[in-house]
Amino acid sequence: MIALRQVSLQRGTQTLLEGADLTLHAGHKAGIVGPNGAGKSSLFKLLLGELSPDKGEVEMSGGQRIAHMDQEVEALERAIVDYVLDGDRELRHTEAALAAAREQDDAHREAELHGAIESLDGYSAPARAAQLLVGLGFVQADLERPLADFSGGWRMRVNLARTLFKPSDLLLLDEPTNHLDLDALLWLEQWLTRYPGTLLLISHDRDFLDAVCDHIVHFDRQSLVLYRGNYSTFERTRAEKLALQQAEAAKQQARREEIERFVARFRYQANKARAAQSRLKTLERMGDIAVAHADSPFHFTIPAADKVSHPLLVLDEARLGYRDDAGRETVQLDGVKLTLLPGQRIGLLGPNGAGKSTLIKSLTGDLPLLSGKRVAGEHLAIGYFAQHQLEGLDLAATPFMHVQRLSPTAADLDIRKFLGGFGFHGDDVFAQVGRFSGGEKARLALALVAWQKPNLLLLDEPTNHLDLEMREALTEALASFEGTVIIVSHDRHLLRATVDEFWRVADHRVEPFDGDLEDYRAWLKARLEGERREARADKADRQAEAEAPKEDRKTARRAAAELRERLRPLKKQRDRAEQDMERVQKELAMVEEALGDAELYTDPARKEELTKRLARQGELKSRLEDLEQAWLEAEEALEAMEVELLTARSE
Repeated sequence: MIALRQVSLQRGTQTLLEGADLTLHAGHKAGIVGPNGAGKSSLFKLLLGELSPDKGEVEMSGGQRIAHMDQEVEALERAIVDYVLDGDRELRHTEAALAAAREQDDAHREAELHGAIESLDGYSAPARAAQLLVGLGFVQADLERPLADFSGGWRMRVNLARTLFKPSDLLLLDEPTNHLDLDALLWLEQWLTRYPGTLLLISHDRDFLDAVCDHIVHFDRQSLVLYRGNYSTFERTRAEKLALQQAEAAKQQARREEIERFVARFRYQANKARAAQSRLKTLERMGDIAVAHADSPFHFTIPAADKVSHPLLVLDEARLGYRDDAGRETVQLDGVKLTLLPGQRIGLLGPNGAGKSTLIKSLTGDLPLLSGKRVAGEHLAIGYFAQHQLEGLDLAATPFMHVQRLSPTAADLDIRKFLGGFGFHGDDVFAQVGRFSGGEKARLALALVAWQKPNLLLLDEPTNHLDLEMREALTEALASFEGTVIIVSHDRHLLRATVDEFWRVADHRVEPFDGDLEDYRAWLKARLEGERREARADKADRQAEAEAPKEDRKTARRAAAELRERLRPLKKQRDRAEQDMERVQKELAMVEEALGDAELYTDPARKEELTKRLARQGELKSRLEDLEQAWLEAEEALEAMEVELLTARSE
């Protein structure tokens, strides 16, 4: 258990907590939310003992093993898999003791230490460490490379793997998704849902919080308020409180009307039906979200250029990639043919390293094409945001000076009003950028993009370093932006609310993706499973070919191909059952959460509601059992067929 009792905490002149109370029980997965600077990271330092409260007490259950992710990683000349293994200090200490016992030829001590390593699950440790690294985006060839070979973002992934590997009862994660792409984020999401201990998670990714957390701790005016449920439940609950005090904003009504017009126009057109349904979901949630974020300090729009070309930009038979100083080419995308039209809203999906950022840079013109044509419209005005642009800010200048350099004749009042929408108020407008946090620099970089009135917005991971309030403001601004938008982001809420179509960047190609983010998750899972199976199949093929006489090889390959063809329907059956199980599990969780309401059992007027919910719970549990049985049967049949396939290869 973790308990804060009447805790007050001050850092410098700022009071972070004043008489705050909080109780979290073992096994809770709590998201920690609040504006930047509210004290979220300081809460972690309190729990780690690095800070002491000015008043009150912090109580924790004795004997808890705590894993915490460091924010800085040294560039060590140590293989990354070994760096991850170093996270289990007890295992490393035991391994060192075993090595010493061997040197001393102490057989009795060796036997004791082998038992100790087995109890620590040490013999599976290298495989578990490798699995964590591969899940976070590394390939097998990377595992023996030294940490110093990797960039800062990839080192943070190694550091995250080390933190997850460390045995723990309490896991403290501060913005673990900042340096992850969507694929690695989805993997981490699944890992954390299975984590058996207590989790405290600081994150500004609402979908990630929704999937992982069962409680939310909100920093609210120097106090800590605990909400039961995930982030969406927190938003609804908080909105109900705030709605008693605040009226709907006029801006929200305008956005609502805009979405209604879009839906009315496109909901029955086949090529826009999915986008219309997405906008309907946005409309359903808008009341909750707008009220819950009514006190946000960020309110801005992104004006579009007055003139526009049709088309805006064309790539024709383009080969995209890099050319080194010696003229050698590294091709990431080939045969790219695309036409960007006014008003398109596109999200780029694809595995890590497939070329999404390469495509964005090629569209901007910053990265020359290896071959093919890039044809820009006469009135093309590109607004480009990427993380490296934060490094390009003038650290000695102020936000005001940055905007003034773009528009020397702009009125001072207009500049200050504009920057205020991005959270730069009062003296902040004239503060040196070098003193800003990563989030403040990201806000300024976005402001500079918006100030230039683009008609094509190219955004590469725009939400890194942004808190939830700023992410919501950016989402609203992008949703109302009248130009063309292309986004690479691991923030699924941003993608759902702002894009109408997805393009998939994979296997050296760029092509439309006919599906939504759930479809992409299923595609990605199937792809990864297919790659693993293909790797096993290729290995078995090579072994069989090496052992079989030449005249038998063609027959063996033909038999193996026939068996693989027989595997396909079983795979589809298994995957369909798995997807149905996930949907039923989600609905069952919602029903059981509703059944946790104490008033449901004591209020006579809600008796019928209770009966219906209990009946639905029973139906879902029965349905889940049937699906689990169907999945099990398909999996067993698939395994039996694979054994037959391997046997056929070995004969």
